[in-house]
Amino acid sequence: MRLIVMGQQAFGKAALEKILEVGRDEVVAVYCAPDKDGRPVDPLKEAALEAGIRVLQPKNFKDESTLAEMRSFNADLMIMAYVTLFVPEAARDIPAKGSICFHPSLLPLHRGPSSINWPIIWGSSRTGFSWFYPTDGLDEGDILLQRECDIGPDDTLGDVYFRKIFPAAVDSVIEVCNLFMSDNPPRLPQDEGKSTYESWCRKSDAEIDWSKSVDEVYNLIRGTNPQPGAWTLAGGKQVQIYTSEKMSGAGNPGEVVEVSASGVVVQASGGRIAVQRVRPAGSGKISASDWVANEGIAPGDKLGN
Repeated sequence: MRLIVMGQQAFGKAALEKILEVGRDEVVAVYCAPDKDGRPVDPLKEAALEAGIRVLQPKNFKDESTLAEMRSFNADLMIMAYVTLFVPEAARDIPAKGSICFHPSLLPLHRGPSSINWPIIWGSSRTGFSWFYPTDGLDEGDILLQRECDIGPDDTLGDVYFRKIFPAAVDSVIEVCNLFMSDNPPRLPQDEGKSTYESWCRKSDAEIDWSKSVDEVYNLIRGTNPQPGAWTLAGGKQVQIYTSEKMSGAGNPGEVVEVSASGVVVQASGGRIAVQRVRPAGSGKISASDWVANEGIAPGDKLGN
């Protein structure tokens, strides 16, 4: 098949490289987001140029000249691997077999941009990814295929995406192509009665409320690690918390109950959080023991508002 690959960042690059590695299908063009001043060249763009593939970066897909150029490639299928620009039907329908899009959740659950953060934050034990037929609605098209993975009790956002979803999703790109080669790819409608939508997980969502249960606090920390990073106040200064563990113990929420060479222990409701790695404002990540030493934090101090 003649393929257009559309996407960006590490997943777009890996999807392109997987297709080129197999070597059966021809990638006739790569579309990625426009360059931004002061930012590194997108990894997908770099990979495409190194492979001698034409790269296009339109600001939108509404202009007739953009659509005419896409038609000129005579593509059979467009694979949308991590796409942030809106792509209207007029562009999606140009390839002979249409377009297929990746989303890192088990649709119709967790439509929206932070679809891995929220299941972890809410304590879910499973998630996965979907390849679906995109429509003008956000993540609303019929499903081509889905794969499920577990969310371990200590998994972070980084663990779930990079160790579980990312490698399996990259491998599945070839399965997607095979299904379209069959000329009868599956189409399973999404169950709208089970649909959920969540917007971006932003910094304002990642502030720790130490009065909440230790499970809720721990889930927030791991569900925002590495982005956007759970945070709290210490002496009026913001600090982001990354590596941590749950512990038993009672006390006053937000109180520092222990400081040692391995970190700092903070009380939540019904248990404690042993903090091991942090990022103070204006700094890189450092050990929690270095942080408390630098800031003079001691047992009895209070974190949070």
